[in-house]
Amino acid sequence: MSGKDRQKQLAREHYERQMHRRVERETKARKTAIIGSTVGTVVVIGGIVAATVLLGGSGDSSPTDAAATPSANGSADPEASASAAGPQPTAFDKAAGTCGYVPAAEGGQAKDVGMPPAKVDLSPKTMTLKTSQGDIVIKLDAEKTPCTVGSFAFLASKDYFDGSKCHRLGSAEFPVLQCGDPLATADGKGMTDGQGGPGYRFVDENLEGAKYTRGVVAMANSGPNTNGSQFFIVFGDTGLGPNYTPFGTVTKGLEIIDKVNKGGVITPGQDGTGAPKKTVEIKDVTISAKS
Repeated sequence: MSGKDRQKQLAREHYERQMHRRVERETKARKTAIIGSTVGTVVVIGGIVAATVLLGGSGDSSPTDAAATPSANGSADPEASASAAGPQPTAFDKAAGTCGYVPAAEGGQAKDVGMPPAKVDLSPKTMTLKTSQGDIVIKLDAEKTPCTVGSFAFLASKDYFDGSKCHRLGSAEFPVLQCGDPLATADGKGMTDGQGGPGYRFVDENLEGAKYTRGVVAMANSGPNTNGSQFFIVFGDTGLGPNYTPFGTVTKGLEIIDKVNKGGVITPGQDGTGAPKKTVEIKDVTISAKS
């Protein structure tokens, strides 16, 4: 082999390595974008198909390994979102009974209703989503996810979710319904669906041993500690890794989501997810003491 041929071969191999790394980065980004949550937040699922909807791009994502992921804003680099400059959220302080909510990094659209109070209530609670398809009742675990439940209680008190639409429906491979983007159109055309949030973020909670089986309700995100307002309800069993805060369990209304799932999606993305044909509009969210 001549010197020129050798140089060409080395250049070709270098290019192939670059492209391989690029594909890996884009795949990782799509994975972590599936279940998006707030401005600059998103999620990933192990072995399904990644979607950059949760907080980042178009509300649907493209396939990665074989799994989809719940993400909040579909940002190109969820880890970068999480480590963006600025104050970092802090975990629940048992002694003070407080959580450290902080402003979210720029990059998404926000419906600003203020910041939740640092002091949170650990008493058992029930959240009811009054939707256009019927009521979905969720038992919240405030003891294990105090910051998450504290945020939902605050947003519900501000009517934050009223009029919002669940913008992403999964499939048999990725059985989740994602909601919580107050600005999503959920019509199959919204290029920014999955990018909306409350303008603040908070820490991940209750991840150790987390399983995402039928009935589990968890936060969508765009990387570590980027939770906002987007969440997903699991209507099957997923292969997601423990990256999304599980904060509740559906006790009534799963059949509603099953019905929505049977209706299919408007325009399926490469991973099969998309806006549901049967629109799920959240009319009101109430949180009360556990009954």
